[in-house]
Amino acid sequence: MTKPERLLAYQETFDCVQCGYCLPSCPTYLSMEKETHSPRGRIHLVQMAAEGKLPLSEIEEPIDLCLGCRACETVCPTNVQYGKILDSAKVALKEERKTTAPWHQKMMKKAMFETVLPNDRVLHAIGTGLSLYQKSGVARIARKAKLTRMLPKSLAAFEAVTPAVASRRERKNRLVDAKSEGNTALRVGFFKGCLMDTMFYHINDLTIQLLQRAGCEVVVIEGQTCCGALQNHSGERDVAKRLAKQNIEAFEQYDCDYMVNSIGGCGAMLVEYDDLLADEPEWRERASRFAEKNVDSSVIFSQLPLPFVKKLNGVATYQPSCHMANVQKRIEEPVKLLQSIPGMTYVPMKESELCCGSAGIYNLVHYEQSMKILDRKMENAKAVQPEIIVTTNPGCHLQMKLGVEREGRSEHIKVVHLIELLAEACDVGGGKRNV
Repeated sequence: MTKPERLLAYQETFDCVQCGYCLPSCPTYLSMEKETHSPRGRIHLVQMAAEGKLPLSEIEEPIDLCLGCRACETVCPTNVQYGKILDSAKVALKEERKTTAPWHQKMMKKAMFETVLPNDRVLHAIGTGLSLYQKSGVARIARKAKLTRMLPKSLAAFEAVTPAVASRRERKNRLVDAKSEGNTALRVGFFKGCLMDTMFYHINDLTIQLLQRAGCEVVVIEGQTCCGALQNHSGERDVAKRLAKQNIEAFEQYDCDYMVNSIGGCGAMLVEYDDLLADEPEWRERASRFAEKNVDSSVIFSQLPLPFVKKLNGVATYQPSCHMANVQKRIEEPVKLLQSIPGMTYVPMKESELCCGSAGIYNLVHYEQSMKILDRKMENAKAVQPEIIVTTNPGCHLQMKLGVEREGRSEHIKVVHLIELLAEACDVGGGKRNV
């Protein structure tokens, strides 16, 4: 085998018995109706490429069009490690593209993955620019003059649903070490994320305040960086490993009961650092300890009583984060919290377990395919006639907002993060949803 093919998780492909249980759980198979775009089809292609029966170029499109939602793992009767197989294919394809991809694509990826996402200063500058764009009136003028149509279709669509971004002054007000209110039940380190802390800064702040209200001492860990999820899912494993090591070292400086976040996708990456660093003995144990302590904020709020003081009347449905459900295995906690909010009526959505089509940057690079998946999701959402769609991940949040906008229902359906509802019911952060 050539070097790129050696990177494929070949032995793991034999766990797949081609039974087809994965097919109804795969959004790309349901929308494209092609065996090559199903989990078992992709596994078979990886196996053939590893055996030299197919060139890597033949598996490129099926692998690139996979959402990576890993719903297939949840329903698989033989416990196939699809995520490991998929990531190995991404790494192999990345190595193959080293000699074939145009130089400007390589430079753009390198800049995004190594310079932008892991750099707080760059992200803060982007956040400041977005805030000025929104609050100065330029955004309103650009939309009214239809200047946003000059952008690529995907960017124009998401520009319209971008939430209000915190200004530089608002960012300076965050407490780095937040004491609990009352007796301290837990001491938790807070993982803020990169894009989350840029686009959804207020949700991070509401999470910190809620943790305090629930009796937690909260430490926003200094020296933390991007979780590495986008890099890892793009085959940039070396970059992901470097970021993982930086986060582990940063969090090891603090004695915390848990490391907490409100980002379904980042949380999934953090709890798999032990898998990412499994081939490095000097890091494996440290990564395992780190992964065991990482939990979604809904886990903490399910353990500690929240002081609800307001009744929220409304009909809500929940769109789970795939990585929170399929990787972190946190399915019940968000639903129970939603049901516990006084006055809130929870109505489950059909096929809620199917991905919404966001999947990191999938909805930007594979916009049309993503919209087909989103349209199916919105049909199921509309069927329960919700006033509120609840999410637990920033990518899902923006995707569902776009879905509501595409359906012309933005005046009737609001998309909120679960933290926003909990904060409003507890009268935390002014009790106002930022939707």
